[in-house]
Amino acid sequence: MSLVGNQNRKVYSFKSSGKSKRAATEEIEVAKRPIVGIKTPLELSNSDGIFTMHRDVAKQVSDNLRNLILTNHGERLGRYDFGANIMPIVFDLGSEAADQEAVSRINSAVGKYMPFVSLNDFQVFVERFDNSDALAKVGIQITYTIPRVDASLRSLEVMLYAGG
Repeated sequence: MSLVGNQNRKVYSFKSSGKSKRAATEEIEVAKRPIVGIKTPLELSNSDGIFTMHRDVAKQVSDNLRNLILTNHGERLGRYDFGANIMPIVFDLGSEAADQEAVSRINSAVGKYMPFVSLNDFQVFVERFDNSDALAKVGIQITYTIPRVDASLRSLEVMLYAGG
């Protein structure tokens, strides 16, 4: 700590702040958990090996669900029908017919590839603010539960960008 000039200011250095005992204990407990899966998008890691890994089942399921929704048919090598295939209808989202089709596609993909996830609600929103580019920004919010892990309601929000 040092005083600056004649003012009543205190300056602290972040380099000497360290970690609280609770934060250090939580970090150690997380590191003891077994690795569940790889985190996407890929991040380089200092502790898990070359890439950052998930150690929490619920976070891994959320990551996998996001990837399933964002994947279109034909994008996954060896599994042509993997994904929710939302991009072909992205410009029509917001209309009742397209929303029902999106719900059907997501429900079908989750039923086939992630049957342990229970989908609850589906919401579509169009981002009109800060949208000066020639891109259409459409968001999907899905609430779901993972009954085998716990009963808490979870939410996943995905932004879909399409040229226009």
